[in-house]
Amino acid sequence: MIIKDKYKKILIKNVKKLSEFEKGIGLMFRKRENCPAMLFEFDNPVKMKIHSLFVFFKFGAIWLDNKNKIIDKKIVKPFKFSIFPKKSFYKLLEIPLNKSYRREIKDLFQK
Repeated sequence: MIIKDKYKKILIKNVKKLSEFEKGIGLMFRKRENCPAMLFEFDNPVKMKIHSLFVFFKFGAIWLDNKNKIIDKKIVKPFKFSIFPKKSFYKLLEIPLNKSYRREIKDLFQK
């Protein structure tokens, strides 16, 4: 999956598109090192909160528009009750902070 930041395109490998049932679970109860990036897709723009309850590691939350352009991004710590984007979004990509995604996280969140 290719996502677009302000000045660059970033390839995110091994992305799992979630079913409606899986959207309710996301990264919860998973182990960091063998966890793929999770893609939540919606038919219409939504502005919903997420949480990191029962997620035992940090992850990057990337909110995207319908053309995979980044709307907002945050590093989310474990057991946070409420995380929300600045604007409505079509897609949410959750990327675990593990060895598999080290380069992508650096590209997305370096200052």
